[in-house]
Amino acid sequence: MLKLLLIDDEEGIRKILAISLGKDGYLVSTAKDGKNGLEVFNREKHSIVLLDIKMPGMDGIEVLKHIKEIHPATEVIIITGHGDMDTAINALKHDASDFINKPIKDEALAIALKRAKERLSIRKKLKEYTEDLEHMVKIATEEVKRRAEFQNKLITISNDGIIATDGWGNIITYNQGAEIIFGHRRNKVIRKMNIADLYPEPIKEEFIQGLHQEIAIDHFLWREISIVSKDGESVPTRFSGSILFEKNEVIGSVGFFRDLREVKRLQQELIKSERLAATGQTVAGLAHYIKNILIGLRGGIYVTNIALAKNNTEKLKSGWSMIERNVNRITDLVLDLLSYSKERKPEFEDCYPNEIAEEVCALLEPKAKENHINIIRDFDDSIGKVSMDSQAIHRILLNLVSNAIDACIFDSSDKKIWAVQINTAREHNHMIRMDVSDNGFGMDEGVKKKLFTSFFSTKGGKGTGLGLLVTQKIIKENGGTISVDSTDGVGSTFTIRLPYRGME
Repeated sequence: MLKLLLIDDEEGIRKILAISLGKDGYLVSTAKDGKNGLEVFNREKHSIVLLDIKMPGMDGIEVLKHIKEIHPATEVIIITGHGDMDTAINALKHDASDFINKPIKDEALAIALKRAKERLSIRKKLKEYTEDLEHMVKIATEEVKRRAEFQNKLITISNDGIIATDGWGNIITYNQGAEIIFGHRRNKVIRKMNIADLYPEPIKEEFIQGLHQEIAIDHFLWREISIVSKDGESVPTRFSGSILFEKNEVIGSVGFFRDLREVKRLQQELIKSERLAATGQTVAGLAHYIKNILIGLRGGIYVTNIALAKNNTEKLKSGWSMIERNVNRITDLVLDLLSYSKERKPEFEDCYPNEIAEEVCALLEPKAKENHINIIRDFDDSIGKVSMDSQAIHRILLNLVSNAIDACIFDSSDKKIWAVQINTAREHNHMIRMDVSDNGFGMDEGVKKKLFTSFFSTKGGKGTGLGLLVTQKIIKENGGTISVDSTDGVGSTFTIRLPYRGME
């Protein structure tokens, strides 16, 4: 029975998988986190490890590194969730055998375990081959021949492409794995082709130089390289190889090529699924926001119709005001979507950033006064006329100051004198800093992490969730940066830095 270690911080998953794998004939051990998992692994040296990539404390990548240091031959299958594509690829670079997604499907798990067992089997046979090779020099010619044939079969059935050459680069070993990757038939390659005719750049040149001892290299580390097959297909592989010596004399070379087409296909499927999920989230967010607008429009139409029927001027004004507000919301949504979807090059022109900031304050001051909020200006007088994108500055400040006022309006505290402060400052390296601060409801760490994601709004149904995304996009287009400092219940400060081209 193969020993299998399951490391996952979710108790339910551990119990279910342990029962299922036990029925499949595995001797299963479990661990609740990375530290506990390494303790169990040190005691028993399991052949296969199922490892969750995201765990509290020591994460999956760190555990993977330790396992490979302790016992490199262990097959480690990574368990990932949606959005962990980069982490999964990083795990493969650290010699993880495979990865499967949560929720774990029986078929995907079975395939991954089958591959792991096949690799364990081949590795075991190759180890036996190496040990036998040391012994063959001591036995008779017939025994050497018998063993050589056995070893050749092991190489032949390997899933990896294996190509060996003599000291001049002529190919003398070319297995089925190499046939699948390169597309050339074995009988057309062995002793008929040279690595100069088969290997891609740059490894072709490196091997040729190594065989002629023009460069001091005997081993080529694992790396990804693309092979162009006989049929013109670009085949992604993971490659390693060595120059072979005998008594300090070059006698040949060997190259190992692992076919990554299936791995790449799985990666593309994961990317596709994430894109579909993002599309679904976007559509759901739009639908929810538009539904709220339609409810407001219907309410306004209803009030307006009643007012018209009763000739009630006050109700007519109220109904029309509702319609007008919701039309403005639709306009804002469409403008935000257009701004976010289109690339816009900065339009530099001579302008006065302090005057733009003052214009924004004046524009929003009536709304602030109506809600008993003070707007405080603190402008750096040393900022004069500069070359910047004035429209971008206006749009950025208008969004941030409007958000700051809303943060005060939505604050439930009744013991504050609410204020929004706008600061400007001239910094070195031709940068202008602008701070927009408020003492509204503030944000916790969870909210701050979601700030610049699509359709997330701290205003609930009253916000599109696109405002900060558009603001961030405009700032990046202008070569600037944005950061936020916020404390839940205390307030927030958004800081932007934008480059300028000149100053009087």
